[in-house]
Formats: sequence, structure tokens, C-alpha cells
Amino acid sequence: NIMANSNMIGMEESVASGISEKLNVLLADYQVYYQNLRGFHWNIQGNRFFSLHEKFEELYLSTAEVIDEIAERILTLGHVPLHTFNDYVATAHLKAQKDISDAETAANAVVQNLNHLIGHQRTIIKLAAESGDEGTIALLSEFTTVQEKNVWMFTALLK
Repeated sequence: NIMANSNMIGMEESVASGISEKLNVLLADYQVYYQNLRGFHWNIQGNRFFSLHEKFEELYLSTAEVIDEIAERILTLGHVPLHTFNDYVATAHLKAQKDISDAETAANAVVQNLNHLIGHQRTIIKLAAESGDEGTIALLSEFTTVQEKNVWMFTALLK
């Protein structure tokens, strides 16, 4: 019986499991990125304070929504999203960034974090495409488009 090996949305369980595992790593990376943004928002100093303080808040608020959507996608695939700080730290490939207060270092860190997330998403999109997982492709494609624009804007700031 084909349905016996499928999840609630009719996806083969082995496919759903593999994609969920990769989405959980992405979720952990996003949680680290989120906390990095909070730190940049709180600690930024200098002549770009007002614009960057506001921009980092905008980014962490939108990142919180992305985190929620990734967790909900994992649940839709029939799996459990990571949800403890210990799991995030143990799983994430991104590293926590501490005591950053100058605009250039913070902007460079955002670009590096975003490029990591974009690359990670492209890898998952490729796997999802091979697996016929349109839901994951659509979700991650949307995130990637927004993040590529943010990379462009922060790269422009650094020039």
C-alpha cells in the first residue's frame, strides 16, 4: 500500500523525513541569525545608529516570521521542529556573533549570515525539486528573493 509509506499530505515518508531534517538545520541557523540581529540592534553605535538600529529591528521581526513558517513546514511534513536553545546551538552551522557595535562589522556579518542562509536554502530547494516537494520550494524561494535583496542593500551600504 503506497499510502502506508506516505505522510498526511501524501508525500513519501522517507522524502518528508530527509527534507524535515534539513529544514531543522535551517531553522537552527535562522535562530542564530535572529539572535545575532537582536545583538546588532541593541549594540549598534556611531553615525549610522538610527538607520541601522531600525533596519536590524525590521530584519529580526521578519526573521521571526520566517522561523515560524519553517517550523510550520516541518510540522506539515509530519515532523517535529527543533525548539530548544541547546538544539539550535548543537545543530546550527551559523555562529553566534558577540559584542559587535560598529556599522561595518555588523553589516558584513549580516551579509555573511544571509549568504550562508541563501546557500543553505538553495541546497534544500534542489533536494525538494528532485522530490517533488513544491511547498518547500515555494516557501524557500520566497525567503531567498527577500534575502538576496537584503544582501544587495547591505553590500551597497558597505561601499
